[in-house]
Amino acid sequence: MRKIILISSLFFTINISMSAQAVYTEIRKIAQKHIEDTNSQQIIKDINRFELDALNYMGMKMKEVMPDAPASVLDDQAYALYQFINLYCRTLIDIKKQSKAQQIKIINLFMDISYSNPFFKDPEKNIVLYYFSNEESLTRFSLDTDWQRAYVAASTELKKLSK
Repeated sequence: MRKIILISSLFFTINISMSAQAVYTEIRKIAQKHIEDTNSQQIIKDINRFELDALNYMGMKMKEVMPDAPASVLDDQAYALYQFINLYCRTLIDIKKQSKAQQIKIINLFMDISYSNPFFKDPEKNIVLYYFSNEESLTRFSLDTDWQRAYVAASTELKKLSK
């Protein structure tokens, strides 16, 4: 009986480990697929390049800074990144007919939220702010972002602006 319980618990542990980081892995796969798809428009590739770079940065920093953190932290951050990017893209489409000044204000809002919510507090600003500093980039965000806090902040600020 003990062997059955031990084997069952071992099997259960293995299944949990295998499903860990499922969200992170799936979002990485989707981003990579869009980047490699020869039929994808350049804007789609650029957005997904940022997303993939942010995910890779996040995975690397998690191993370096928080090696004992549960995989759910990475999954939660990856999903929030996905939500943040989708909110940003939907917002860009929604504000297309607004004045240039209003569009810049909203883009700056997203940029500021990303910059103001660091996750790792990484001092290597040349890496962290690569996209943020690039005026040609559509996704001018910090790689070192707490995407959960950033998504909530962006959603909240957009609601305030729409009133």
